Amino acid sequence: MRSLAKDKLISLTHPSLYLSHPTVESFVWNTIIRARVQGKAPPANSPVSIFLRMRFHGVPPDFHTFPFLLQSFRSSSHLHSGRSIHSQIICFGLDADPFIQASLITMYSACGNLGFAQQVFDEIPQPDLPSRNSMLNANVKVGRIDVARELFDEMPERNVISWSCMMSGYVSSGDGKEALALFREMLKGEAEDVRPNEFTMTVVLSACGQLGTLEHGKRAHAYIHKCGIEVNAVLGTSLIDMYAKCGSIERASWVFNNLGPNKDVIAWSAMISGLAMHGHSEQCLDLFPEMLNHGVRPNAITFVGLLCACVHGGLTSEGESYFQRMTIDFGITPLIQHYGCMVDLYGRAGRIEEAWNVINSMPMEPDVLVWGALLSGSRMHGDIRTCEIALKKLIGLETTNSGAYVLLSNMYAKTGRWEDARHIRDLMEAKGIQKVPGCSMVEVGGAIHEFFAADESHPEAKEIHSMLEEIMKRLKMEGYVGNTKEVLLDLDEEGKEMALSVHSEKLAVAFSILKTRAGTPIHIVKNLRICCDCHAAMKMISKIFRRKIVIRDCNRFHHFADGTCSCKDYW
Repeated sequence: MRSLAKDKLISLTHPSLYLSHPTVESFVWNTIIRARVQGKAPPANSPVSIFLRMRFHGVPPDFHTFPFLLQSFRSSSHLHSGRSIHSQIICFGLDADPFIQASLITMYSACGNLGFAQQVFDEIPQPDLPSRNSMLNANVKVGRIDVARELFDEMPERNVISWSCMMSGYVSSGDGKEALALFREMLKGEAEDVRPNEFTMTVVLSACGQLGTLEHGKRAHAYIHKCGIEVNAVLGTSLIDMYAKCGSIERASWVFNNLGPNKDVIAWSAMISGLAMHGHSEQCLDLFPEMLNHGVRPNAITFVGLLCACVHGGLTSEGESYFQRMTIDFGITPLIQHYGCMVDLYGRAGRIEEAWNVINSMPMEPDVLVWGALLSGSRMHGDIRTCEIALKKLIGLETTNSGAYVLLSNMYAKTGRWEDARHIRDLMEAKGIQKVPGCSMVEVGGAIHEFFAADESHPEAKEIHSMLEEIMKRLKMEGYVGNTKEVLLDLDEEGKEMALSVHSEKLAVAFSILKTRAGTPIHIVKNLRICCDCHAAMKMISKIFRRKIVIRDCNRFHHFADGTCSCKDYW
C-alpha cells in the first residue's frame, strides 16, 4: 500500500519517469490524467498525450478515464479532439455510462457545439439527473433560456445544481426578477432536501445587484447566516458587489473589512470598483496602496476600477499615472476598457485632442463604449464636430441604437441644421427604430415597482401623479425652473416642461414618498443616464422633503442629500 502511494507521488511529480512503466494500472493513469487536467501536475504532457501513452502500454481505459479526459476540452479549437475521444468511448463500449454521457454533453457545450450535445442527450433512453443538468447548462450557456426552462420544467427530479443553473441563466440574460422568483420557489421545496449552496447564493446576490434591490439583498445575506453557509472569498466578493450595486457602499465596506487579512485580488477589485461607481474617488485610490501592502498583486479589473474613480472624480493626472503604472510596474496589457476610461477621462476634462490621440493609439478597433465616452465629453464641452463623428460611429456599430439617432437629430436641430435633423428622424421611422423609454425601478415593501416615462399603468397611477404634482408645485415655490435643453425640440416650451415632469425617476420618487415613512431613504435604479433637469430636481426634493435619494443610472451612483449630490455635478 505504501509502495503504491509512493508510486502515485512519483507519477505526479515526475510523469516522464513513471509513464514508461508497463504495469501501471488504469486507476493510476486516471489519477495522472485528472491531475494534469486540474493543473496539479507539471505541464510536460497534455491529458491526451498521457491517454495515448496509457493505450500504448496496453492499459484499457475505464468509466473514470474519459470523464477526466473530457474536462480538458474547453473551447471550439478542441472540438476535433473531443470527437476523437468520443469515438474511443464508443469503441470501448462505454457510451452507455451515465457519467460519461453527462461529460460528453458538457464537453460539446464547452466546445460550442450545442447540436452534438443535443444529439448525445437524445440518444440516452432514460436520461438521469446529471445528464439533464448538463443539457440544461448547455442551453443556458448559449442563451437559449426558453428552451432551458422547458427542460427544467420537464425534469422528473431536480437538485440544487438544476435550480442554480436555471437561476444563473436568468441572471446572464438580464432577467434578475425571474431568477429571484425561481429562488423563492426553490425555498418552498426545502423539505425535499433541495437546499441552496454557496453557488446558489452567489447567483441570488448577482440577481439582487442586477436589479439594485437592497432589501432582497439584505434578506439573502441573512439567509446565508441562517443556513451557516461559510462566507469565503467567493461569497464575500459577491456580497461586496451586491451591496455596492444596491447603493449601500457602507455595507459593502463592512463585508470587505470582515473578510479578514486573506482577501484575494477579486475581493479588493470589487471594493475598489464599488467605491469608484459611488464617486468615492479618494477612498478608492487610498485602497490601492493598502492592497499592495497586503501583498496582493492587482489585475486588469483592478485598474478598470481605479481609472473609473479618476473619471468620476475628474482626476486626470492621477488617471494618466495609473494607466502608465499598469504596464510599466505590473506588466498588464491595456484592454479596450482601459482605453475607454482614458478617452472618458480626457473627454470630460475638455481635452478632446488627447482623447482622439488615445483612440488613434489603440491596438484594437474602438467599440461602442469608446465612442460613447468621446461623445459624452464632446457634448459636455460643445465640440459639435466631434459629437457628429462619434454619433455616426455609434450608429455604424449599432444600427438600432435609438439614443444615438435621437442625439444626432437634436444636435442638428440645435445648430439650425433642420433638414439634417428631419432626415435622421425619417431614417429612424423607415428602420422602425423607436427611442428606448426611460425606466426606473424602486423597491418598496419587498416588492419591485417599475415606472416608465409618463407611465399610467401602475394600479395607483392617479395617486402617484397627484403626489408628483404636489412635489413639482413645492419645487417651483422654491425657485425650480425646468431645464428643457435636452427635451426633443419638436415640442413647445409648455410641452417640454410637461415631458420633463413625468420622467420615470420623478414618478418613482413620488411613489416612494407616497408609500414610505418620512425620512426613509429612497433607492432608485434607472436604465438611462439621469438628465440635467431630474438631477436638479432630485437635489431640491432631497432638501425640501428631507429624504436621502440614491439613484443608480447607467453610468454611476448619485447620492442626493440636503440639496447636494455626491457627484458634485460632474457626471
